[in-house]
Amino acid sequence: MDPIRFVTHQGQRILLLDFRETTPDQVAELSARVPEVITREPKGSVLVVADFSGVTFSRDAVERIKIATAIDRPHIKRAAWVLTENLPKALYDSIRSFSARDIPVFDTRDKAMDYLVS
Repeated sequence: MDPIRFVTHQGQRILLLDFRETTPDQVAELSARVPEVITREPKGSVLVVADFSGVTFSRDAVERIKIATAIDRPHIKRAAWVLTENLPKALYDSIRSFSARDIPVFDTRDKAMDYLVS
């Protein structure tokens, strides 16, 4: 199953970025693919959840995430991340600052998706 795919939650379409248990190189590779998918959608229309449960981040992965979140910003209606205390706050803050986006963090995918559709 493609880790970048649309799913339905409570009748709403959400782009799921399923990074769970991937390597830092895979995170970087998948992050580079995300803008291709998101920028095909109308501006201000995409609900997106990124599930980073169990991920180890490299410097390259964080840089690719920063770039992706900045590129796709105009197309995002609302975003949420699932993190399990695996991304240091300083790196999370650098991503938020670079992308000029507020990305709330949740401890489960269900909570993140509930937030997106609320």
